[in-house]
Amino acid sequence: MSVEFVSASQAADAVACDAPLRLVDTFGRVARDLRVSLTDRCNLRCSYCMPPEGLDWLPTEDTLTDDEVVRLIRIGVDMLGIRQVRFTGGEPLLRRGLEGIINECSHLRTDEGSPLDLALTTNALGLAKRAQGLKDAGLNRVNISLDSLDPEHFAAITRRDRLGDVLQQHHLVQEPGVDAGGLVEPLDGGAAAHAGLSPIKVNALVLRGMNEADLPDLVDYCLDRGIELRVIEQMPIGPPDTWDRQNIMTADEILHIMSAHHTLTPAPREDPHSPAGRWIVDGDPAKRLGVIASVSDPFCSACDRTRLTSDGMVRSCLFSTEETSLRDLLRGGGDDAQIAARWADAMWAKPAAHGLNIDTFARASRTMSRIGG
Repeated sequence: MSVEFVSASQAADAVACDAPLRLVDTFGRVARDLRVSLTDRCNLRCSYCMPPEGLDWLPTEDTLTDDEVVRLIRIGVDMLGIRQVRFTGGEPLLRRGLEGIINECSHLRTDEGSPLDLALTTNALGLAKRAQGLKDAGLNRVNISLDSLDPEHFAAITRRDRLGDVLQQHHLVQEPGVDAGGLVEPLDGGAAAHAGLSPIKVNALVLRGMNEADLPDLVDYCLDRGIELRVIEQMPIGPPDTWDRQNIMTADEILHIMSAHHTLTPAPREDPHSPAGRWIVDGDPAKRLGVIASVSDPFCSACDRTRLTSDGMVRSCLFSTEETSLRDLLRGGGDDAQIAARWADAMWAKPAAHGLNIDTFARASRTMSRIGG
């Protein structure tokens, strides 16, 4: 599979002849993957994401309504070529209208005639109660944030003693068991697995001096349950004093820790836009791990993402210092074509790279909970 690019001249020609707009930038990348933050609120206080006292949450009136979220996603799909949507936060399960938003989006069709690929990133608190409803609404898959299985380390990272509550939600994951066909089956009525959400992945962020020693247990926990673990390098998307480029756990260090207990073989890259390098574990193609080296080996050149914040701002990059308001146009009477054109203009200016590794790097204008993962 090749990475989708168009030239600047092709993009300009398309606009001139009234061809369908696409979210193309000056480097020829085409954005097909939309990240939608549904809220800046969260029930954890992860140290790499926000200060211990939390943040001043956005006023309700500044947050997009359910209908506004759906309208913008529809414009993205029908007019701009979006093919997959991931709902994030904050914690998206705190959005009361989540199932309704997903249901409306499930009826949309991409420019290829396919249903939207709808995904959710969550800390899993409350997921067990809602997994079936989310699946019935049209959700396809889920990523769960879990940085440690050690209660003290989990509490230190999240500033909340909620590991027991999170693991209780692991009714959502598959317990080990093999049926006659060799497929892993849930033994305890796992909510997300039973609901048919698939794949289920776990995202873990490794902090030096905090949870790197917990990684082997987390690897085995996920492998035993048929879940793909994806380990992420820490990025500067939290309070200013929580990130030091020279002190992050790099992908090479992460792989060294994991390979001490398992044989890891590089897996073919099936999706050229995926940020994760993937490894086959112990020669079993069904067992895989991923590492996202956003700092030490950026994937910017193949990035196909566009981001919508919970207050209706388009961001072309997670680390953008600029953003473009769609909410103002939306609430000011703008029609779909005007909104699509503003969105396309915002993405046209997407930078070549996030610039984390250059001296002039400027931190993102918001913290992660206000941007969306």
